[in-house]
Amino acid sequence: MQKNPDHWVMPLGNYSSTRYSTLSQINTTNAPNLRVAWTFSTGVLRGHEGGPLVVGDIMYVHTPFPNKVFALDLNHNGTILWSYEPRQDSNVIGVMCCDTVNRGVAYGAGKIFLHQADTTLVALDAKTGKVVWQAKDGDPATGETGTGAPAIAGNYVIIGNSGGEFGVRGNLAAYDMASGKLAWRAYSQGPDSDTLMDGQKTTVLGKPVGKDSGIVGWKGDQWKRGGGTTWGWTSYDPDTQTIYYGSGNPGTWNPVQRPGNNRWSMTIWARDLKTGMAKWVYQMTPHDEWDYDGVNEMVLVDREWQGKMRKLLVHFDRNGFAYVLDRVSGALLGAEKYDPAVNWASSIDLKTGEPVRVAAYSTEKTGEDVTTRNICPAALGSKDQQPVSYSPQTGLFYIPGNHVCMDYEPTKVAYVAGSPYVGATLSMYPPKGESNLGRFVAWDPIAQKAAWEVKEPFSVWSGPLATAGGVVFYGTMDGYFKAVDAKTGTELYKFKTPSGIIGNVSTYSHGGKQYVAVLSGVGGWAAIGMAAGLTGANEGLGAVGAYRSLSQYTNLGGTLTVFEVP
Repeated sequence: MQKNPDHWVMPLGNYSSTRYSTLSQINTTNAPNLRVAWTFSTGVLRGHEGGPLVVGDIMYVHTPFPNKVFALDLNHNGTILWSYEPRQDSNVIGVMCCDTVNRGVAYGAGKIFLHQADTTLVALDAKTGKVVWQAKDGDPATGETGTGAPAIAGNYVIIGNSGGEFGVRGNLAAYDMASGKLAWRAYSQGPDSDTLMDGQKTTVLGKPVGKDSGIVGWKGDQWKRGGGTTWGWTSYDPDTQTIYYGSGNPGTWNPVQRPGNNRWSMTIWARDLKTGMAKWVYQMTPHDEWDYDGVNEMVLVDREWQGKMRKLLVHFDRNGFAYVLDRVSGALLGAEKYDPAVNWASSIDLKTGEPVRVAAYSTEKTGEDVTTRNICPAALGSKDQQPVSYSPQTGLFYIPGNHVCMDYEPTKVAYVAGSPYVGATLSMYPPKGESNLGRFVAWDPIAQKAAWEVKEPFSVWSGPLATAGGVVFYGTMDGYFKAVDAKTGTELYKFKTPSGIIGNVSTYSHGGKQYVAVLSGVGGWAAIGMAAGLTGANEGLGAVGAYRSLSQYTNLGGTLTVFEVP
């Protein structure tokens, strides 16, 4: 179904996570004539990440907590066919790190799959909305929550977990799509039996990882509360039956308290779909000192690299580097900064895979003044989970970026189940001499440099969409839906939606006509101040102060807006 551009059946468009559509009815010539076709209010005020799915004549729209799902009739401009609202303990809100977001639903075998905040995975009948089965995946009492979109691959529904700021141990789980039975669970840390690794067969940059590698990178039993959660995106290569995803920050944020390389947090994983066994891993930020989660999407493209056709994996990490790997072998081919402000490391050593760190920006300090200043990027990263798009027409990736730096003060913290396990105080701001907090960048993966960029006053927290019409669509935190020329970045159209956009753009065709849809509803980590009513500059894990002025430009409120060309 993903090959039929009339549908939008996966959150990232397809198994390869390219967020590209072959629809071309809306193009660079007529995009200036875009207009609103219809809208729909979700009735929820918190941050609306993710985006709608379209299967046949039905659009499926989700919300942040309480995680409502709506089935809308496209034959009648979005009238409600059915809705689902789960019963969840509202106490789960208190252990959700960075707003009550949810990144979307998945579709497969006539079912809609929702990963609720309380970690319950629910299968709904796509036509009626009735619950087919449900499975409890984790325990919110320990800080474990669900915020990510499920992924469909083969006969499995795959979900990760959230809660790295509560000392949760990250894992990825695969459930049978028909029955809801757990097929396998793979942890980010621990013995090989937990991580589903073979010390001799699982490799890192071509070499065996060794026995129980998920323990030896930790002091004592710290791996048991080691973070490495998996709340991002999952990609799939059906030719090799391999899934790809990333793991997040180690717990705690205070690096002094967790000596070692903290494997396998901050890692790109390649696993066998049926067994869950790890084929290869690559840790981007060993012994993380800045909260540079590695959960961002893995985009799978087949193209020439240095004169040879290769199966590539391209990943734009929070740490500010754009990584290119051979997705079969795990070989590291390239890694360059995609934001020139990045300063915590000067480069990535392609032979060892290690970042060449700049000592001045280390946060591993003891003494009276332990604050490290002017670290770029901030913990938000040069890009967070908001997914890129890739156009095979232009050969460019389109990056929704943050342009933010920070001061970082580590603090001592003790682990208590269900309580924050952060251990750092942050403040954020634009790079010195600049005022923009966001960038929208067209990136050439072969030249490993930007082809063009658009500066935005606030972070671009919206997943863009590239199309065969030569247009790229994205949203801004101050509420603008924009269409730009894929080759040049020239603005073709913009429209201010009712709230800031942190959702991902989707497109589909219905009745022979192309439509483009996006959720608005400001919130998420960058706008947690507005979403949760926080005012202290260091609140919201440091984001509130940097984005304080956002409230002058937009307000809360979840709305789906659908665009057309008349």
